[in-house]
Amino acid sequence: MTKLSINCAFDAGAIDVVSLANPKDIQLNIRHDNASEFAQWFYFQLSGGKGQAIKMRFLNASTSAYPQGWDDYNVVASYNRVDWFRVATHYDKKEMVVHFLPEADTVWFAYFEPYSSERHLDLIGFANEYEHVDVIQLGQTIDGRDMTVLEVTNAESDIPFAEKKKVWLTARQHPGETMAEWFVEGFLERLLNLDEPVSRQLLDQAVFYIVPNMNPDGSARGNLRTNAVGANLNREWQTPTMERSPEVFLVRQKMLETGVDLFLDAHGDEGLPYNFVAGCEGIPAYDERHKKLEDAFKAAWAAVSPDFQDKFGYEKDAPGQANMTLATTWIGQQFKCLSYTIEMPFKDNANLPDGDVGWSGERSRVFGASVLNPILMILPQLR
Repeated sequence: MTKLSINCAFDAGAIDVVSLANPKDIQLNIRHDNASEFAQWFYFQLSGGKGQAIKMRFLNASTSAYPQGWDDYNVVASYNRVDWFRVATHYDKKEMVVHFLPEADTVWFAYFEPYSSERHLDLIGFANEYEHVDVIQLGQTIDGRDMTVLEVTNAESDIPFAEKKKVWLTARQHPGETMAEWFVEGFLERLLNLDEPVSRQLLDQAVFYIVPNMNPDGSARGNLRTNAVGANLNREWQTPTMERSPEVFLVRQKMLETGVDLFLDAHGDEGLPYNFVAGCEGIPAYDERHKKLEDAFKAAWAAVSPDFQDKFGYEKDAPGQANMTLATTWIGQQFKCLSYTIEMPFKDNANLPDGDVGWSGERSRVFGASVLNPILMILPQLR
């Protein structure tokens, strides 16, 4: 019988092995981010288990960053790191337990379908071949990775560049929320498809600035929520620095240069099994015009995507009570623009559940493509 082994020494890998002596009692701890106390993301390879009844216990599930995330959650697994499926998982408010019978010598397990650093670079390379795209390197992260923004527009349209609406989309401020970059991939593929009439109109009328991965260091390190020095980037927007949060500093600097008419920030939510948006009702600049833009955008998205809903989500901030360190609120206030956080589930969309894959990378891609329709609808009203 092949000896069991667990490995996470690869891109985004993360787990702590407590005991591997008994295949029916594999004991694991979810690893903390490298420089903070956040613990939720895991991604590892189990080898040598083919044909054996495996039981894995995540011992510290109840003390993770978001323990409510384990209720009704199922771990994702893959035999080839391409096709991912859900594995029945039980959480008893103390430990999370997975029972599994591997059909191959090696299987990978993860919190959510990973989006690798290599795939990120492939996405940049894909966009780089299109004439409507300028790949702009804003600077480097703490670990020396590029902070890349894609500027996308039809430079030959009749509308002068300066008069076009400026639309920003960012993703993965929290690196473990990998569904966010899957969302960007679907968005970008549709936007660059010039056989698509919605995309052609958008590229004629607007300039898109797309940051596929706001936190490449945290992504490679296998962090849930923070960068290389433990900064939660979505709490850095008021006073970012090159020493602590160069990712935000560089993107914010570019935004101040270009202006922003619409901002979308893609995320994942650990607890809620729905797709929804969170606005900036609590900012000082929020007014009736802002509310009308929000309502119109949500109605337009719901009309084209049954995966979007507005019944379940976060409680809205009271007037003047917004946390101004968040991207959505800082940008909404700074540019007096429509500004939304997009949240997708780690679990499944309870309105359209899929027992085999739950919410997935592919479903996130399709959802990302769908948001082009409400953007086109709202564009004339932005200013």
